[in-house]
Amino acid sequence: MNSFGTQRAAILFILISLTMFRGCSYSFTGASVPPHLKSINIPFPIDRSGSGEADLVDVFNTKIVQAFIDDNTLQIAERANADATLECTVISLSDAPAVVSGGEDVTLRKLTINIKVVYRDLVKRELIFDKNFSDFGNYSNQGNVYDERKQAIEAAMDKLAEDILLSVVSNW
Repeated sequence: MNSFGTQRAAILFILISLTMFRGCSYSFTGASVPPHLKSINIPFPIDRSGSGEADLVDVFNTKIVQAFIDDNTLQIAERANADATLECTVISLSDAPAVVSGGEDVTLRKLTINIKVVYRDLVKRELIFDKNFSDFGNYSNQGNVYDERKQAIEAAMDKLAEDILLSVVSNW
């Protein structure tokens, strides 16, 4: 096969591969959202953790709202115009050693966040679920501990927002 034939075969292979992969995508979007629910209100979360973490609920609020905007199954709305509501309360934030080395030297810490979520259908006036969600982020006790801890909080909040979204849109 000459150079031109090899290039044509490579291009054909790429086009077939792209077509196959595009047809194999899977999404949870709208999998179990009742058909009468089109919009959701997400009030600002409450912090009952007692952690004293200054921007804990700000970070979570941004992440959960963005998760719903990105998913686009339910439109974000004011409570007066919403079909459903998602009330979130940060219950706890714990920070414990995860890896101890060389005697009592803590090298890695595990930061765990627990959030209570109440999801209500405002149209039918019924509770859909009342669940607790928990996730974590690890951070190093070396270097800039403040920045490392902040990144661990963000990582935990990212996972929590995704878990909550999936629970709402796919009954996960």
